[in-house]
Amino acid sequence: METAVYSGSFNPLHIGHLAILRRLAELYDRVLLVVSPINPLKATATALDAQARLDAARAALARHPELSGDIPSCAEQGKGCRPLHGRVSVSDIEFRLPTPNYTIDTLDALKSENPSDSLTLVVGGDQIADFRRWKDYRRILTDYGAAVFPREGANTAAIRGDLLRECPRYRIRLIDMPLVPVSSTQIREALASGKDVSTLLM
Repeated sequence: METAVYSGSFNPLHIGHLAILRRLAELYDRVLLVVSPINPLKATATALDAQARLDAARAALARHPELSGDIPSCAEQGKGCRPLHGRVSVSDIEFRLPTPNYTIDTLDALKSENPSDSLTLVVGGDQIADFRRWKDYRRILTDYGAAVFPREGANTAAIRGDLLRECPRYRIRLIDMPLVPVSSTQIREALASGKDVSTLLM
């Protein structure tokens, strides 16, 4: 089974994440939305709101039952849009792992739980540009591979080419989809200034 592993803080989940999840569900058999309690690369990381974010992710997915397979996709109903090949589910794997936890640890744990699955890590163009900072990034790219969605200002094709020159065995897939012009940081800043962001949330 081809499984996409989409990990992040998702603070909060928004329509950009929704667009990415829909695209992944078109491309993969299964999509795991992995909510991260702590990002070890962020000095200000806190786990205070971790359970709330996990609960919010489950609630957000419940509002989109077409992603989890609870209702037929629009194409299955004959409405002519793209069929959703895979099913999306929320994973709490990182809540069950010892800290500090890194992405390679998450992937190894998921592989142990799902030995027959072929796992691919999902990252943004901004993340792949900084991928050499990640723990065991070489093994991530050879053992699991990365699926990269576009982000503003990131030349993903050039970054992929640079990494492949380092090692042609790296598995790096560029996801063809429109640029998502919204971020969780922008939403948090808007909330802090008292703006209504309800239309931007997943």
